[in-house]
Amino acid sequence: MTEDVRGPAGTPCRHVLGMRVDHIEATAASRQIIGWAAATPPRSRYVCAANVHMTMEAFDDSGFRSIVNRADLVVADGVPLVWALRALRLSQQNRVRVTPDLLLDLFVTCEVRGIRIGLYGGTKETLAAFVAFLADAAPDLEVGFTWSPPFRPLTQEEDARVTQKIKAAGVQLLLVGLGCPKQERWMAAHVERLPCVMFGVGAAFDMFGGKTGNAPAWMRDRGLEWAFRVASEPRRLWRRHILNDPRFLLLLALQVIRGRRHAS
Repeated sequence: MTEDVRGPAGTPCRHVLGMRVDHIEATAASRQIIGWAAATPPRSRYVCAANVHMTMEAFDDSGFRSIVNRADLVVADGVPLVWALRALRLSQQNRVRVTPDLLLDLFVTCEVRGIRIGLYGGTKETLAAFVAFLADAAPDLEVGFTWSPPFRPLTQEEDARVTQKIKAAGVQLLLVGLGCPKQERWMAAHVERLPCVMFGVGAAFDMFGGKTGNAPAWMRDRGLEWAFRVASEPRRLWRRHILNDPRFLLLLALQVIRGRRHAS
């Protein structure tokens, strides 16, 4: 369990229930993403933000697990993933809190360095509110592309047109807010088609746009953010957390026990 396993970015990693999670803190993750986005010539990459929901989707679907495991970077966005890395003998100190902390840092750095971002996902109203937020938070940030896709699969012609628009806009960092697992599948399908860094940001557009709120710090620090979200959106989220969270803890405990027996 202590072997030196590393992900594509060169960071140590572990496979939590078969899904890769990289050992990287927020500052280093931001620096890595910015470095990729600013690279010349640009290269197509994608970044995943791992939580319990993603882990269980990957556990239940080997095809989706392969998509996450091929990502250029998989950060531990959820506190339970930090616990998992520690249990698997990687000393992750904190979660990489994508919303709002990591994204705010990325916005400021992109503004300073002239890195152009794009936004793909959310509703038209949410995107408009998010763009208004960015105009206040980072007024010189270049937002070269925004699009709210329809709630249905795109035709090949539609997808080709929007892909061309993203390329023509010179987007270097594309935030993809379609929710898991849809956004990860979308990013994997567009690797090598889009010369930019794609980052799956989940509900970030809703949060920055004011549609949903953030859990209090004491809940976030104790791994209870899920409870806040379920209370905020019970009809949409209760089944996901009630079914997945206990299963995650049980399966992780079994993985750790088996690993320690094997090590001894």
